[in-house]
Amino acid sequence: MALVDHLGITVADLAAAVAQFDPVLTALGYTRHDADGSVSWECGTETELILFPAREGGEPHRHGRVGWQHLAFDVPTREEVDRLHALAVDAGWTTVRAPKPYPRFNERYYAAFVEDDNGIRIEFAYNPPRVKPERRDADGLSGSPS
Repeated sequence: MALVDHLGITVADLAAAVAQFDPVLTALGYTRHDADGSVSWECGTETELILFPAREGGEPHRHGRVGWQHLAFDVPTREEVDRLHALAVDAGWTTVRAPKPYPRFNERYYAAFVEDDNGIRIEFAYNPPRVKPERRDADGLSGSPS
């Protein structure tokens, strides 16, 4: 069961936002659906992302203000973080933080952050589970970790 059913994001220019989001979400395995007045992407039972055009003008979101902080996508390898970051930059996203390790989170965490023209920030994160060491019995034989 998905924890979040869908996430709606309001953008200043729908066509421009689609041009930035589509390559990234497609690379993440999402399928695009165009509708009257919105564009969405879904990935099986994962959270659906929907872009809506703004109803009135306004400033792009600024990181650190009340509201959107960022959305992180869990990816399977460091190389995938690098690939998605490069793909996003090629699609017009701005690098906030280039791919790098984040030991302050844990020794396995590797991520990159990008932001679109609307101030929408996303993260590509590789954070594999901690590997438990094998247990040894009194005779020094390995066993399954508990």
